[in-house]
Amino acid sequence: MNAVAHPDARPDLHRPGVGAVLVSTWRVGTPERQRAAVDAIRKAWESREWPDLGLLSYSVALGTDGDTLLHYSQWTAEQAYEDFVRTYRDDRNAEIDAAVPGIERVELRRYAPIHRSAVRDRPGTGELPGIVVVVEADFEVPDAGSREEWVDAVFTALDEDAADEDAAVRPPSGGAGAHFHLSTDGGRVLNYAEWESERAHEEWLADEGRSSEAWTRVHRYPGLVGSRVKRYTPALSLSAGV
Repeated sequence: MNAVAHPDARPDLHRPGVGAVLVSTWRVGTPERQRAAVDAIRKAWESREWPDLGLLSYSVALGTDGDTLLHYSQWTAEQAYEDFVRTYRDDRNAEIDAAVPGIERVELRRYAPIHRSAVRDRPGTGELPGIVVVVEADFEVPDAGSREEWVDAVFTALDEDAADEDAAVRPPSGGAGAHFHLSTDGGRVLNYAEWESERAHEEWLADEGRSSEAWTRVHRYPGLVGSRVKRYTPALSLSAGV
């Protein structure tokens, strides 16, 4: 079976059988090189048989910064990824690097399946979210329960936002979904959030409601040492053909 690209260029975030999620970032330098890298990835994968050892999907998104690529892959287990590295990765990467020399592979992090998730009901739109916002929150000392409690605090703040919107205190945000992963090393939380547009997310960040007590607790949570926010446009999602 060869790799097949999905028309909507997005992973199924709640796909059955996922035991591990790997997320990595590449830097390529320019929007032109971003697109060239995605084309090279597509060619390298579609020209080969799908590695039948636990890889469920592989998706790539373009950073709106014109520089980065986000890679999000779903596996049955972390060991499946290790098997892939030993047997299949190098020739694919060699072909991609030949097409787009100078790619900087910045970081690879390993996550458990989705810990907690929420999807906003958007009746009547009929459109997929336009961008993915990735929030990475780092914690000083891995401590069982602290990251889970921080995620709970985020949902409390989001629930308060939704209540304000329902009461017409503020207009509805453009958020469509929030999906939280916990890293297997204990130090990071990743929120894979779906938004209608980059502008909608920028307006949400600028909203004075983000200074509420609930959001202040999120931003000043004990043990939270830093966070980063980046926005991406879905570009490619591959899985095994039937």
